[in-house]
Amino acid sequence: MCTEAKLTPVREAHRFDEAALAEYLKPQLDGFGEPFDILQFEGGQSNPTFLLDCGAHKYVLRKKPPGKLLPSAHQVDREYRVMKALEHTDVPVPRMVLLCEDETVIGTTFFVMEYVEGRLFSNVTLPGVSPRERRAIYFEMIRVLAALHSVDYEALGLSDFGKPGNYFARQIGRWSRQYVSAKTDQIDSMESLMNYLPQNVPSDDITCLVHGDYRLENMLFHPTEPRVLALLDWELSTLGHPLGDLAYSCGPYHYNMPGNPSLVGIDLAKTGIPAESEFVEEYCRRTGRKGIPNWNFYMAFAFFRLASICQGVYKRGLMGTASSTQALERGRLTRTISDLAWSFVKNGS
Repeated sequence: MCTEAKLTPVREAHRFDEAALAEYLKPQLDGFGEPFDILQFEGGQSNPTFLLDCGAHKYVLRKKPPGKLLPSAHQVDREYRVMKALEHTDVPVPRMVLLCEDETVIGTTFFVMEYVEGRLFSNVTLPGVSPRERRAIYFEMIRVLAALHSVDYEALGLSDFGKPGNYFARQIGRWSRQYVSAKTDQIDSMESLMNYLPQNVPSDDITCLVHGDYRLENMLFHPTEPRVLALLDWELSTLGHPLGDLAYSCGPYHYNMPGNPSLVGIDLAKTGIPAESEFVEEYCRRTGRKGIPNWNFYMAFAFFRLASICQGVYKRGLMGTASSTQALERGRLTRTISDLAWSFVKNGS
């Protein structure tokens, strides 16, 4: 259903010096003063995120997690940079306020952004929403995705935000290394994927700005309209291939995460939600594509990457540093998700 983001008291593993934060922010934020309340957002498996409530003004703080971190992960400075660059484009993002790279303030790099009041849809079936609005919401997702993939990243000063070309080869290498670094058990399908994927990358090699975690739950919608006000959680954003984002966004058509219903087995025509084929066709229409050969490769890659992410979440959960209480539960899904990824390979293109 549509809810506001869930807030909890700051979890013990993520506590920091609130007085030091207040002293740092007071001269820099309009309307910031004491007393102020800090609550932690439950969502987000990677970078802890907090609401700073000063009464008349609200801000959101996002930081690196504590503890030893995997290589190239949790780069909140990159999140800040890409959202700052997109502020005046057709891609809806929160307004960035400041980036603090001085780790002596609260122990890690962090950034502060505006708090956006909107609807968060945590259930992809959109209960309580009319069929007409459900359809509009899904097509709005595609509109924003097409807008993102169409921005001139060089004009935005993001030409060095990643390496152009060879996106899938590099990503497969990266997530293979991340998986091996966080490995706890033998999973045959992951071993098969790490062997198969780099040898079967499609020749369609284009570059655009990608989000990396493009899904309904990372969007805030207007309170009454099927319109995205803010696309959130840019930690995995880079220069890459647009079909990585598109395939990942189609995940709910194939897999049901525990506690978060999917579109598997749903009568989509009755609900108003477009079928996967229609969802993909609308993206192709908006971006001028005639079709997508090798679709199963992109889906296999999307679930392979998700499996690697889940393994990292699981390992951090074992170490007590993951930013969600669901980390251990979701991390154990690695085997199931990697088996699904491998099934796309076995089913062919």
